[in-house]
Amino acid sequence: MKKTTFIILCLEGAILSFNVAACSALIPSISKEFATPAFITARIIWLYMLPYGIAALFYGPLVRAFDAKNIELFCMVLFSLANLLAGLSVNIQVLFIARFLMGVFGASVIPLALILIAREINSLNRGRFVGLFFSATFIASLLGLFLSGIIPWRMIFFIPAISGLIICIFIYFYLPSFKPDEISLRMNYLAAFKNKTIISLFTYIFLISMFYHAIQQWLGVYFSWQYGFSQFLISMLITLTSLSGIFGEAIGGRLSDTFGRLKTVNLGIILMIASAFVLVFKMPLSILMMLMIIWGAGWTFNHAGISTILTDLPKEFLNEAASLNSSVRFISGGLGAAGGGLLMQKSFNLGFTFFGTCLLCLLFLTRRMLVKV
Repeated sequence: MKKTTFIILCLEGAILSFNVAACSALIPSISKEFATPAFITARIIWLYMLPYGIAALFYGPLVRAFDAKNIELFCMVLFSLANLLAGLSVNIQVLFIARFLMGVFGASVIPLALILIAREINSLNRGRFVGLFFSATFIASLLGLFLSGIIPWRMIFFIPAISGLIICIFIYFYLPSFKPDEISLRMNYLAAFKNKTIISLFTYIFLISMFYHAIQQWLGVYFSWQYGFSQFLISMLITLTSLSGIFGEAIGGRLSDTFGRLKTVNLGIILMIASAFVLVFKMPLSILMMLMIIWGAGWTFNHAGISTILTDLPKEFLNEAASLNSSVRFISGGLGAAGGGLLMQKSFNLGFTFFGTCLLCLLFLTRRMLVKV
């Protein structure tokens, strides 16, 4: 893979990820401006994630029938315009529509990146490239979270809108053509789901993503309600999850190549479990900062290990697996955010305990679910 191609893929991933994590920190500010309850405003999270997850199912198979370059260019233009609409929102309903459109058109980026890494990178080095790609997404997420605490919330949507339109120029001139070998829109999902390995892997991805987002997407509200922190401090705390994620993805990718995929996955979930249970207790700010770092590292170790496993799957399932990865993660993440809100609204301690226990159960099931992968 040419360096230029990989850099463009990383920049697309960065633009896609810039405001994904920041939105959870922005909920209190948006809620105040539009005079909407926080638990209603929080719909901006799953209204992005669910359409993203459904749309992602189509992009992997579409690469078989159409030039991936043209697909990316088309989607990035519309993704940028959807961000522009979000930044110009006059009420919460317009913001909901914009987030829906962002999910639909942003879903193309990660499947294409995983497909190209699997096709063009040797299996011994794939973890490193997967880790670097997702590190770029976490750097952007970190920047978005940091800025969310010091600039107006609308700018968090204007920045990727402008950046996305600029990157479209580079996609047009510098991203090589990826013309398909066969001109046919063929989906192998039925064949993929006859494979027990595929079913086990994506069941695991569904569960880990759901439990993660059930906690992650409510941290902003938790810090606001339970601690009374300012928007700046909330953003800085959640920023730490992305800061650790930058290194977590890169280190997790290398660990997957050297230490083993499964061991890296398990190390990640152990760190997540520890963080979830400690959050039950009211802690001083210094401990909360450390917890956010551990939580972010745990998620990214697990994510890097699973993503590298995906690139090792049989070639005939590669396109479907790349799409399913994004689809399953975002659909389950959206469900986790929505379901997590039901528990967190009753009691944050109940929510952290319940989802921490779910993660613990998943740890014990990991070997049975992933040992054949």
